[in-house]
Amino acid sequence: MTALATVAVAFAMFSAIPVPQPVWNERNMRYALCAFPLIGIVCGLAWAGWAWLAGALAFPPLLRAGGLCLAPVLITGGIHLDGYADTSDALASCAEPARKREILADPHCGAFAVIRLCVYFTAYLALCAAVEPTPRAVLAMGLGFVLERALSGWAIATFPLSKNTGLAHTFATGADKRRCRRVLAVVAAAAALGMAVAYGAIGAAMMLAVLATFAQYRFDICRRFGGLSGDLAGWFVQRAELWMLAALAAGQLIAGRLV
Repeated sequence: MTALATVAVAFAMFSAIPVPQPVWNERNMRYALCAFPLIGIVCGLAWAGWAWLAGALAFPPLLRAGGLCLAPVLITGGIHLDGYADTSDALASCAEPARKREILADPHCGAFAVIRLCVYFTAYLALCAAVEPTPRAVLAMGLGFVLERALSGWAIATFPLSKNTGLAHTFATGADKRRCRRVLAVVAAAAALGMAVAYGAIGAAMMLAVLATFAQYRFDICRRFGGLSGDLAGWFVQRAELWMLAALAAGQLIAGRLV
């Protein structure tokens, strides 16, 4: 029962999928971060399901792209987009780290958040329209959803936090950090290797796009914010997803021209 409660904690917090609402306690919070990549599996299945349906019913390309664009948002309920929006406002302020953290805590949505969300969805939709959702591409993308969440969970259990409150702090302090880091590192490595095996050079490029985004994320959270927070974790997930999709679209375009 503890394992199911642990999974329920992760899905209740990081997805919009209806699950029983367990009472958070020391036992089911210890490994909740380890269950975070499971939501990536669901996102991958949603991507695969829509791609199959669009192909079977011969949907117009734009409708197919719209479904692929919206699938992860519908699964997660937009929780990571909220962090992306708040971080966009904070970064646009060009202020000191302390002021940036204040902006992250502000529940209001600023102009730069709106602008960057519009840019984000425009780019995501265009890239989805450019991608040919072959079985290998869909599998690599699904593993990418897992990889980015494994890295995000690993970061929460590893990187310094910017404050002693908030979602990231709750999960970090409740976790068995040592074991969570080990589990999530194994999951991340398996997902990364799986991407390269599933789609060759294109899968490897997608994997490298996620890892490069993660490296920049590690640098930015300390230099610009003084540590990690829940909003910054969401910012990373959304950026990793977009760059991974860009690598997929670019790889297919280059491969198509080389044929």
